[in-house]
Amino acid sequence: MLTVDLYIRVSTDEQADRGYSQRDQEERLRKYCEHNQMTIRHVIYEDHSAKTFERPEWKKLLLELRRRKGQIDFVLFTKWDRFSRNAGDAYHMINLLKKIGVEPQAIEQPLDMSVPENKLMLAFYLAAPEVENDRRALNVFNGMRRARKEGRWMGPAPIGYSNKSKENGDKYIALNEAEAVHLRWAFNELARGNSIPSRSGK
Repeated sequence: MLTVDLYIRVSTDEQADRGYSQRDQEERLRKYCEHNQMTIRHVIYEDHSAKTFERPEWKKLLLELRRRKGQIDFVLFTKWDRFSRNAGDAYHMINLLKKIGVEPQAIEQPLDMSVPENKLMLAFYLAAPEVENDRRALNVFNGMRRARKEGRWMGPAPIGYSNKSKENGDKYIALNEAEAVHLRWAFNELARGNSIPSRSGK
């Protein structure tokens, strides 16, 4: 009977209602193991981004697999984007696991690596999440750039101002008189050539 470890990963920006919840993943993985008569050794839960393999629980798992070489046949996860969202790192990790006799496998995107053509599907499964990450980052960058061009302030309001929202939800910054009065005084003093004492009095 094959022995497996289950790897269950969600990142902080993923929502359970998208089907990424840990409970949902574990249920599907356990049903798969029961159907295929696989023995589950460990269930690993990770709450970390898959952009790299610098993840606390994955590093612990990899160390355990190296120490107990030959005791585990598969590391199972639901989809390849649970394993990695970086194609280059993923290929490196797959080769590393292969050297210690462990095969990573996505139960909902299964691939027989002994079939050469399946490497094309693996490339797609690994590249698609990385492309999605890059597109999301580009959209955020373009959105922020557009907002700056339109004169909108991005992020927390500077000293002397407060973040506000209009009735329609539009964000803007408004003068905070309680802070502004101190800021005006400081600028006036500097304009006169006076130094501004620090809070420590030095």
